[in-house]
Amino acid sequence: MSDLSAIVTTDPDIAKLISQEEQRQLHSIRLIASENYASAAVMQATGTVLTNKYSEGYAGKRYYEGQEYIDQVETLAIERAKALFGAEHANVQPYSGSPANQAVYLALCEPGDTIMGMSLPFGGHLTHGWKVNFSGIQYKSVQYELHPETHRIDLDQVRELAKEHRPRLIWTGASAYPRTWDFEAFAGIAAEIDAVLVADIAHFSGLVAGGVHPHPFPHASIVTTTTHKTLRGPRGGMILSKEEYARDLDRAIFPGLQGGPHNHTTAAIAVALKEASQDDFKDYARRIVANAAALAAALMERGFSLVTGGTDNHLILFDATAKGLSGKEGSTAMQLAGIEANSNAIPFDPRKPFDPSGIRLGTASVTSRGMNEEHMGQVAAWIDEAFAAHEDPGKLDSIRKQINEFCSGFPCPGIPT
Repeated sequence: MSDLSAIVTTDPDIAKLISQEEQRQLHSIRLIASENYASAAVMQATGTVLTNKYSEGYAGKRYYEGQEYIDQVETLAIERAKALFGAEHANVQPYSGSPANQAVYLALCEPGDTIMGMSLPFGGHLTHGWKVNFSGIQYKSVQYELHPETHRIDLDQVRELAKEHRPRLIWTGASAYPRTWDFEAFAGIAAEIDAVLVADIAHFSGLVAGGVHPHPFPHASIVTTTTHKTLRGPRGGMILSKEEYARDLDRAIFPGLQGGPHNHTTAAIAVALKEASQDDFKDYARRIVANAAALAAALMERGFSLVTGGTDNHLILFDATAKGLSGKEGSTAMQLAGIEANSNAIPFDPRKPFDPSGIRLGTASVTSRGMNEEHMGQVAAWIDEAFAAHEDPGKLDSIRKQINEFCSGFPCPGIPT
């Protein structure tokens, strides 16, 4: 149990909710692909006196006095990011992944310019040009889809669209694509039309750092990422780039989009980057991929229909309707049984976004708890049982109790017991 004594005294209502959330995280199998458990060191860094300091500008060029320690914290984070990802330049100030992506547009594009990214219903991200997002409103967006049979990226389609529309920049990366990215092939397409290739590696940056996913550098000119998810840091963002884009990107973040950086988050990013540079992080990244492959195989053995027929990374996407439920019905049944996931569109999904056909899973959180390949068969069995018992509250509660007991054998990083 975390020490909440000061909050209990000041605001017992919030203290109670934090405690309840802590227990929920301890006793659930968390398979939401964008979530993880940050370490105790990362958690501590987010709650320090650095929260008190305002630091507009960059190290050595601030608008407020008293920056001698803040500058060192941010410089450490920058140098660690550059070393870990082999980047010529790094900006660790973005508040999250979406502001980082917004900064790329501000640095490289004018309103109305053509940009290209993967379509949201096919696994892409909102900020890659989807119509209701600023990126699809302020810029002329061209969206590539997946092959109708394989549900994989069709590079011929990407090339045809790029040559026809000649976008200023091309996005790679997605939020629901279970395969690796061929950055070299995308770079070749971008070079044909003199576009800038940007890699949004928010979901799999920890896998890149751990050496189990193809690296975006040197093929991409700019790389953006969140610092949570597989990287296992705080809720923040980073921009990595070749030196030629450094000045424009820095000016896009500040003063273009943001004021003072969140110094407590910057410190936590620095801690997470140091953790990610250790040998045991490479083993963690390897086990994420191995767990995803094992879970995918176990689900297919039980009759689940997986998009692309499997996974290369941390992420699994399956068609819940093949098991007789919508994505929302299936994820709700899993939640009641103690397994957290999210409903998600699948390629060429005929259903509406709020109740799509699919469910997305990710193995980063369970891997951080120490679960391994031999445990994924049991997880798949509980998912299958939850689907079968979706109208049986008693059975779902029985599964939840089994999962509660199971989870007690796997401590959560960052949550004291």
